[in-house]
Amino acid sequence: MPVNVNIKKANSERLNVELGRPYLAIINKAIEKGYAGNMSEVIRHALKAFEREMDEEEARLVKKGVDEMMKGVKGGKIRTKPLSEIEKKYGVK
Repeated sequence: MPVNVNIKKANSERLNVELGRPYLAIINKAIEKGYAGNMSEVIRHALKAFEREMDEEEARLVKKGVDEMMKGVKGGKIRTKPLSEIEKKYGVK
C-alpha cells in the first residue's frame, strides 16, 4: 500500500511523492540511526547517491565504448589517420 509523502521544496512549492511502506521504513531507519534529520534529508541523500550511480554508469559505458573502439583499431578493423593529415585536411594549425 503506497504512502503519500508531502515534501516542502525550497521555493515554497510542495513535492508530493508516493512511496510504498518498505521505502518509508528505510527513511525512518535512516532518521532513527542519525544519518539524516528528516524525510527531506534522506531523499536528498538518496538522490545524490543515485546521481553518483548514474555518473559512474555513464563513465563505465564510455570506457566500454572506447575499449571496443581500441580493439578495432588494434585489430586493423578501424583505420586511423595521422594528426598532421587531419590538420592539413581541415586547415588547422
